[in-house]
Amino acid sequence: MFIRLLILASVLLTGTVQAVEVPNPLDQDRGKFRPLVIVAREEADPTLAHLKKSLEDPAIKQAFDERNMVLYTIVGITGKRDGKDLEPQSTMSLIRGLKPGMIIDKAKVILIGKDGEKKVETAGDVDLGELFKTVDALPAAEKETQAPVVAETPAKGAPAGKSAKPVKAAKPVQALDD
Repeated sequence: MFIRLLILASVLLTGTVQAVEVPNPLDQDRGKFRPLVIVAREEADPTLAHLKKSLEDPAIKQAFDERNMVLYTIVGITGKRDGKDLEPQSTMSLIRGLKPGMIIDKAKVILIGKDGEKKVETAGDVDLGELFKTVDALPAAEKETQAPVVAETPAKGAPAGKSAKPVKAAKPVQALDD
């Protein structure tokens, strides 16, 4: 009993809380979309303003959507995906995953392919026409990531073509008494 109280007291005094790692939002887009990420220090950044204004044009927006692109904006520590706010933990996970470096004067523009790899990374103004040409030059399937297929190996002595017996679940471990 004394050991349990000692452990509880040490946990309460140190105040350690284990943080849950939030997955990178780009992982949900892998194989489906091509994220275009804009990282800026402030909302009034000219690159960000120009890009948002360009996407208001219906023809450009349609071309953007036809190429399965999705827009992520990170302003300071606030993130958005297609205009919808991301949770702060998701935004931090996105920033850690991208490693954009220092944003001094100009915003960084990063185009990520369906395979999750960076295809273009620039600082400053971006021409959507050039980005569209880059996307069009990418392979159609772009190494879409899928879960690896695990081949079942037959058990020793089992005839070929037959799978092994399923394994029984282990007995639950009983709690120790003090």
